[in-house]
Amino acid sequence: MATDDGLVATSVHDQGARTTVGQVMRPAATTVEDAGHLAGAAYLMKRSGDTALVVTTDEGRPTAIITDADISQAVADGRDLGNTRITDLRLQPPLTVEPGMRVDDAARLMLLRRIHHLPVVDGERLVGLVDLPEVCRALLVPGQGLAPEPRAAG
Repeated sequence: MATDDGLVATSVHDQGARTTVGQVMRPAATTVEDAGHLAGAAYLMKRSGDTALVVTTDEGRPTAIITDADISQAVADGRDLGNTRITDLRLQPPLTVEPGMRVDDAARLMLLRRIHHLPVVDGERLVGLVDLPEVCRALLVPGQGLAPEPRAAG
């Protein structure tokens, strides 16, 4: 739709229909093994500036997501982060998406399932991670979803 000044306005729906998860995801460079300790996972989150890590097999297949909320809950429960393993949390298998999924479909899925992070897979191999703020940014600010801002290393 053209505005009075001749510019073309892009709706949120149009932007989400053109942008894919693969364009807004960040590489899942920091992953963790399920036998790792919660203290190690917390350290990795702090170093990477992420609020979640994908738990993977040796082959790179995602088996769970551990979040800062999971670690906070373990602390509140009085668990020793140095002795508690990620497997002790009994995390659920993650919902995954493919890089070609439209961002508006990913947003809908995240809202319906009440999740904040989606591992992005090519077949069964992890290729990236997308979170709700990245999806919203891609929907609301045309062109901004194509280059996520660098994460602070806290």
